[in-house]
Amino acid sequence: MKIKVTSLTVKDQEKALMFYTKVLGFVKKTEIPLGKHKWLTVTSGEEPDGVELLLEPMEFEPASVYQKALFDAGIPAAMFNVDDIQNEFERLEKLGVAFTVKPTKMGAVTIAVFDDTCGNQIQIVQV
Repeated sequence: MKIKVTSLTVKDQEKALMFYTKVLGFVKKTEIPLGKHKWLTVTSGEEPDGVELLLEPMEFEPASVYQKALFDAGIPAAMFNVDDIQNEFERLEKLGVAFTVKPTKMGAVTIAVFDDTCGNQIQIVQV
């Protein structure tokens, strides 16, 4: 068994696509129109055939409540690995990304957390 697709709820699919591709550097994998929304996935440019991240439209009210509760509590909705967290932090900060946690050593890993502008906090980690 393998993970092929995982999802992240977003308030605006187009805004999310721009942020995840233009700012974070992911690559659009799939875009299939489904009425007013799309089946819209991105992948890592380093692993184009790896796990897809579905940018799931926020259409289910309980999901909206859950997303806001996570955000308000400072709990990341997703975590992405990076090779050099300090360089990635500096690159993203120059692009205007708002960090809620700057690179912080936590035992054997270093983490940072930012606002994805789509309703989520995202954690990056260097192992």
